[in-house]
Amino acid sequence: MSATPLAPLDLVDDPTGGGWDASLDLLWISAGPPRPGWWSALRAQHGRTGLWPLLLGSLDEGSPERPWRDGDDLGADHVRSAPGDHYPGALLGAWWAQYQPDDESGASTWPGLARRGELQADPDERAAEAADLVVIEDWLRAPRLGLIPAGRGADALTTAGWSGPLNFENDIAKISTVLRNWEDRFGVRVIGASFATLYLSVAAPPVDEEHALEVAAEHYAFCPDNVDQGCGSFEDYAKQLVDAPLWTFWWD
Repeated sequence: MSATPLAPLDLVDDPTGGGWDASLDLLWISAGPPRPGWWSALRAQHGRTGLWPLLLGSLDEGSPERPWRDGDDLGADHVRSAPGDHYPGALLGAWWAQYQPDDESGASTWPGLARRGELQADPDERAAEAADLVVIEDWLRAPRLGLIPAGRGADALTTAGWSGPLNFENDIAKISTVLRNWEDRFGVRVIGASFATLYLSVAAPPVDEEHALEVAAEHYAFCPDNVDQGCGSFEDYAKQLVDAPLWTFWWD
């Protein structure tokens, strides 16, 4: 969580035209919906501002305040540790043991962490492209752009105390731990989040089905609903990961 109140917003280049609002002393929220290029313009200033840009989606059009302006959806109640307190492989292995897929998938035993991906693009350039895609395709409900004090995208969710995976994991710092690891191994960047959905750009995705199956095991451990309430098949899910520039996760 933010240890101190939000500092005054000081942007050299503000693509939004101004009108930012401080929410719950945790993050800044734009006055209007984001446009293509806004995310990358603010990402370029992160080194100076310390503010990570995040595309924000709401629960629905009738509840635009949730989760980003709601003190029950955000805050310290959803942070019980720090991202650096955990080992990502241990977290994923424990989640896998609790939620492992059906034996028919052939993957009932935790296979361990997948091999590191090979960069196919610059991570920040891929992130800018993915953020623009989310905006252009209008994937978010009542969208806004957020700025969160965080040294990296993975930690922004912990800073805000995001509760998206609450029914799966009630300590968002553990989610950030895995995201930190994916930033390093798969060139992931955290570009957006809504009430219970997370959007990640991926610069080093698996490029063949064998590697994709390894990565799919991590995804299943991280978010079983992606398979169990998505495509339904572990193998079909893995195929979707080959060369995928964007990963999304939804928790019921």
